[in-house]
Order: sequence, then C-alpha cells, then structure tokens
Amino acid sequence: MSSKIEYSNKILKILAEKPAIPVDEIKKKITTPDPLFHKEGAYALTRSIKNLIESGCIEMIQSDNKSYLKLTKKGKNKLNSIKLEGDQALVSNTWDGLWRIIILDIPENRKNERESLRYLLKKADFVCIKNTVWISPFPYEHLFTNIKKDLGLGTELMIIVTDKIDEETKKYFLNNVFKSSSL
Repeated sequence: MSSKIEYSNKILKILAEKPAIPVDEIKKKITTPDPLFHKEGAYALTRSIKNLIESGCIEMIQSDNKSYLKLTKKGKNKLNSIKLEGDQALVSNTWDGLWRIIILDIPENRKNERESLRYLLKKADFVCIKNTVWISPFPYEHLFTNIKKDLGLGTELMIIVTDKIDEETKKYFLNNVFKSSSL
C-alpha cells in the first residue's frame, strides 16, 4: 500500500474520533509513532490531506487562527468501506448461527447513497435475495446500524437479526455464495 493511501486511511480513522480536529494535531498523531517519518513522508501526508479535501471526504474549517479537518458523509462511507477490506476488517467471518437481513428502500432522489450502500453490502458478503432485501450470516449489523444513523435512514434501511430463515431462502443463499459452505 502506498504511503499516501496509508496516510489517507489513518486520517479518516483519526477524524472518526471527534467532530473536528486541528490539522497540526492530526499530523502529530500520524508522525509521532512513525520513527521512519521523513521529508517524503511529510509531502505524502500533506498531499493525502489535499486529496481527501478535493475528493469531498473531508473538509477544512478555519477558526481561532487554526485549521480544522472534519469528516464528511462521503468520508464516513469511505471509512466504512475501509473497515470491510483486507487485514483491517474487524468482523469475524465465522458463522455465529444468526442471519442478518437488511431491507433497503432508498428513494431515487438519494440514488448516490443507495448505490454506496449496495456497494458496501456486496463488500460485506450480503446477497441480494429480492430487489431490496439483502442477507448475510456475518455480523455486520453494527456497521450498518452506524451507517443508518450517520445517513439518517430511519425506515429506509431496516436491519433484522434472526436465527431462523426458511430452507428455500437458506438454499438460495448457499447456492449463490457458498457452494461448499459449512453453514
């Protein structure tokens, strides 16, 4: 992973901790634990902040002669996507006997959010069993509960956790995802 991507991911994670954080505090949090931080690292860090601002993931706010950075909705979505990827994924992929069902009904005027959520559902190994109904055996309900809260999706996103689904639905899921599953 390039240093700019690493810095971008670290910046997003730091900004998730508070509503707004001074730029110098973010730089300090990233550079202090890194004994190999040098001039090229300073450039990559500055460039990462600029790229995140330009992409709309974070915004800069001026106040009290200080510059603060704040995570945007787009940044929260990107952070949620990072949580689903690779070694940084925090959710077990061992089945705990519960099914997660998400019903997604977001209107056309919020199409970008709907597409982002579909992308996240796919990344989290949810399977679309009907146009707006997604199912998975993996414990991502907390992540989607936070997304629901962050995006203000009261009844547009419903999360159901259950230990029972009918056999045909289970077969459909297994045939579409886990050809040789132990579920």
